Amino acid sequence: MEALSPRQTDILSKARLTGRVMVEDLAADFDVTPQTIRKDLNELCGRGLLARVHGGAVMKAGVSNFGYEARRRLAVDEKRTIGLAAAAIIPDDCTILINIGTTTEQVALALRDKNGLMVITNNINVVNILGTNPNCEVIVAGGLVRHSDGGIVGEAAVDFIRQFKVDFAIIGVSAIDTDGTLLDYDYREVKVAKAIMENARHTILVTDHTKLERSAPVRIGHLSQLNTIITDLPLPDSLSALCREAGTDIIVAQET
Repeated sequence: MEALSPRQTDILSKARLTGRVMVEDLAADFDVTPQTIRKDLNELCGRGLLARVHGGAVMKAGVSNFGYEARRRLAVDEKRTIGLAAAAIIPDDCTILINIGTTTEQVALALRDKNGLMVITNNINVVNILGTNPNCEVIVAGGLVRHSDGGIVGEAAVDFIRQFKVDFAIIGVSAIDTDGTLLDYDYREVKVAKAIMENARHTILVTDHTKLERSAPVRIGHLSQLNTIITDLPLPDSLSALCREAGTDIIVAQET
């Protein structure tokens, strides 16, 4: 197999850094035609290094997620808008469980002006965001701290979360399958996410459209188990139909 060209190597590096590359952006960066970039992306996808999506490519889905900082840079504006929309339906003086994820962190940022919240989380980044708010009580799950993203996982975290019954759960996922299955990469994290869903009266999934373009190996649950989905673009018709059948509300967050 021929070696990658310097430009293809650079494209792959950009994808590893940001999680996603777009044809028009790459064409401008490298001062080449979009057709040239599409050829490069087709080559990289053909080798199994990237996966094509509309208008570009993403890191190939596998048994592990790409870096947390790369995920933070992916769909930043969309995640911020989703976070604001989620915070808008969370009242003061309620209890919330929040799991690991770059989108759930945006919800935490949007909750900083709320009063009288009790937030239970296995996300160290959420603790850092809300821990200094004198109007918010933050409770941290015990367990193993995952160095890659500040997530607390394992059986101790699951047992801790099962002590509570909260008003709202805010969860994120790594991927949504075409049949509505919610997926993630780390089975230890999935156990915590399941416990969060089981111990909330109202479960809210916060997810941007890129999660529909990916896959992951571990099953969390199904769209039908959710009360509300907040996303940045309308869901495909098949998933929208599943939500209607299950009574799951869909909120498409609009940038303000």
